[in-house]
Amino acid sequence: MRLLIIGREGQLARALATRRPDAMILSRPRIDLADPASLAAPIRASRPDAIVNAAAYTAVDRAEQELALADAVNGIAPGVIAAVAAELDVPFVHVSTDYVFAGDAARPYSEDDPIAPQSAYGRSKAAGEAAVRASGADHAIVRTAWVYAGEGANFLRTMLRLARDHDEVRVVADQHGAPTLAADLADGILAMLARWPTGGVRKTYHLTNSGSTTWAGFAEAIFAEAAARGLPSVRVEPITTADYPTTARRPAMSVLDGTRLAHDFGITLRPWNEALSALFADRDFHAAMSRSLSPGA
Repeated sequence: MRLLIIGREGQLARALATRRPDAMILSRPRIDLADPASLAAPIRASRPDAIVNAAAYTAVDRAEQELALADAVNGIAPGVIAAVAAELDVPFVHVSTDYVFAGDAARPYSEDDPIAPQSAYGRSKAAGEAAVRASGADHAIVRTAWVYAGEGANFLRTMLRLARDHDEVRVVADQHGAPTLAADLADGILAMLARWPTGGVRKTYHLTNSGSTTWAGFAEAIFAEAAARGLPSVRVEPITTADYPTTARRPAMSVLDGTRLAHDFGITLRPWNEALSALFADRDFHAAMSRSLSPGA
């Protein structure tokens, strides 16, 4: 299968490329999602058998001021890519987010729950979903949440960096979600493509590591793993969302129900805490963190 990955630098794109080093990759400067009109020709020229859009505008707070850019990358570009996938008659996997929901549910969100994004970022991602559905492409929209990896800018690495220089960190304890390891997310998407039904798919799915916690609970788990392996660890002070105001509103409930994916594809990702432990047990990750978190680094 000639797999085409849209994106190169993001956590998911890197994880996909690591698992599929034979995959074709389109990213800057060959394409620019901020200029959706530039996308179709390079995708056609790649002659893919399947496409995964792993690229997105993810600056949640900055999106409140950069509305046009967020809309172009997250709202318009996915529809252009999907239209080319429909033209080529190939499967298209588009990655979306929990931010399309209001975040006020009392239970995990299913794919059929009504969306009500509360931020510019969430609205741009919802527009992208709608554009993909309208394209006529054979597609799966994959919503995920709280993605992290051993590299890049993410919550895990922020916590470890703060632990190097502080005795305590204050972390929000009233937002709930499922921390999702980028490597596991990539494995799930590739498993979907490997099991793609001959009749095609036109559905939305939720794909995260199983279980749930809060940001404070995630931080505590990170520091427990770090302490067990000789990396910096500090105490977590739980706070409320009101104690940590941000420009964009975050969902209080970001837990996504993965029942549909388990039923249709037989895919369920391992518990989030097991994935976190596995990352800390990785020798390369431990060595990289030891170097970057050492005094004076």
